Amino acid sequence: MALQCGLIGLPNAGKSTLFNALTSSQVPAESYPFCTVDPNVGVVPVPDARLAALEAVYAPAKVTPATVEFVDIAGLVRGASRGEGLGNQFLAHIRQVDVVIHVVRCFDDPEVSHVEGSVDPQRDVGIVETELLLKDLESVEKRLPATRKLAATGDATARKELPVLEKVHAALNAGETVRSQSLTAAEQAAIAPLLLLTRKPALVVANVDEAAIQRRDRGPEVQALFDEAARAGDRAIRLSAQLEQELAQLEVSERTPFIVEYGLPEAGLDKLVRAAYELLEYQTFFTGNPNELRAWMIPRGLSAHAAAGLVHSDFQRGFIQAEVLPHDELVRLGAERAVREAGRARQEGRDYVVRDGDVIVFKFNV
Repeated sequence: MALQCGLIGLPNAGKSTLFNALTSSQVPAESYPFCTVDPNVGVVPVPDARLAALEAVYAPAKVTPATVEFVDIAGLVRGASRGEGLGNQFLAHIRQVDVVIHVVRCFDDPEVSHVEGSVDPQRDVGIVETELLLKDLESVEKRLPATRKLAATGDATARKELPVLEKVHAALNAGETVRSQSLTAAEQAAIAPLLLLTRKPALVVANVDEAAIQRRDRGPEVQALFDEAARAGDRAIRLSAQLEQELAQLEVSERTPFIVEYGLPEAGLDKLVRAAYELLEYQTFFTGNPNELRAWMIPRGLSAHAAAGLVHSDFQRGFIQAEVLPHDELVRLGAERAVREAGRARQEGRDYVVRDGDVIVFKFNV
């Protein structure tokens, strides 16, 4: 299971530069609109110090981290919902992602053109949000006539779906994103097949320059983005895509001194992945043996029985119990056997809710 994050924003907002940094790849990032036509995709490991600590315990032949998939999607402009620019390609690609990462330009650079002629972060966010909302409105309006006809014939599914569509349609017309609407679980399920764009969790990335990222205060324009994201129930972080790209080009051993020199608490990838995790309420559990140590990304609230199925279908089919070894105890004691002998291992049933950082040995019989 990989978390798929779609990088969106206006042309020249820094999406491709950030993508280069996150994936240590070199996709084009020239200063002209629509440089990114087809989406570039990069799969990167989730940074997790716990995995390195467990590697010392298991000394495995193979280490498999959890992964995040970043998709760099074509820049959006005014009128994208009507097909302007590369709008149709943009909107088709974004439907498939789990999280929308909206990169917003918050820096001035005369050598990098701005499609709107000037830097105005709040205006730019509004342009992108409006285009996504208009596309959702179009999708709902296309669905409504057929649903009304079916409901009139007495179709039970359509009769349940129709009031939800009408409710969502009214809210979209009033300028409310789907994720900001108060929808029940049943209502969410009814509109899920539409893959509405503004239903997806959103993370705003304020892309600042190298000087700004070193300052503790965000500045009024960036703070306004954070405030608006909070009001909308979204999240916001601050990065310097250019600095992150420079960091990615260094040897691994040189990156920490570089981060310290700039006064950064952590690398941008760590901050970005953690924020995406928190948005989707994901967490990680581990399995380990001499052959492979692996981190598994799961949604919070997943049962041990369901988690077993991610590892192997036989584990779920013949599930007996899950032996849970607390990560900290396993690292401290240095071996699974030592954890058992210390009485720190727990035997849990199929309904046990997996916790972040659990190391699990699944016991099964098929």
